[in-house]
Amino acid sequence: MKQPLIFAHRGVKGTHPENTMIAFREAERVGAHGIELDVHLSKDGEVVIIHDETVDRTTNGSGLVCEHTLQELKQLDASFGSSFVGETIPTLHEVLEWMQGNMLLLNIELKNDVIRYIELEQKVIDLVREYRMEKRVVLSSFNHDSVAILEALAPDIERAILYHYPIAEPTAEAKIRKASGLHPNFELLTKEFVQKAQEEGYVLRPYTINEPEDLTRMIEYGVDVIITDWPERALSLLNKKKPFNSF
Repeated sequence: MKQPLIFAHRGVKGTHPENTMIAFREAERVGAHGIELDVHLSKDGEVVIIHDETVDRTTNGSGLVCEHTLQELKQLDASFGSSFVGETIPTLHEVLEWMQGNMLLLNIELKNDVIRYIELEQKVIDLVREYRMEKRVVLSSFNHDSVAILEALAPDIERAILYHYPIAEPTAEAKIRKASGLHPNFELLTKEFVQKAQEEGYVLRPYTINEPEDLTRMIEYGVDVIITDWPERALSLLNKKKPFNSF
């Protein structure tokens, strides 16, 4: 049975402040194969890495991301609520620059399903091309119209549809949007569907798989990538170095 790749969800979210450089560096340290992160646009059009539409939950600031300039966002503490200090909201530029020194893969989720950032697709593509990361990146979104736009702008960069709730025909939806990847909530998957989708040429990267029994099930299903808050746990399970009860 093939082993899946392990992607660190928002960096190593289980132990570090999510979507920060320290969380991404930790993913590299523990041996993850890739990282997953989320992007929005600042008021002045910079591609910034943060999950929510607002800064309230993950920083000491308040308000919409898109109502703050990059300079204002950089003044916020993105270590908020953790034992870490001094982390700021990264830009996609910063992450791609850092990734020139490693071989990690990158899943960029465009967070344009609540606020429609008109220029987000093009700005992300421009940065990916600037750093020649086309072959190391997959672009994804819950906004499937955005995925279709990505295909029109950059057919050479891999794309995937995200979905949290059941879709009648996920592979048909992906085909319509010209995506080659499926990024579902892992609870929606069956072994039969995984096999069928892979036979049709789709890459399965379910999220967010943290518990040993769920990790084991996804490995048995043969998914291509496991997206997890705890990549070291998943890697230990794959390598059979630690029993489940040591997690």
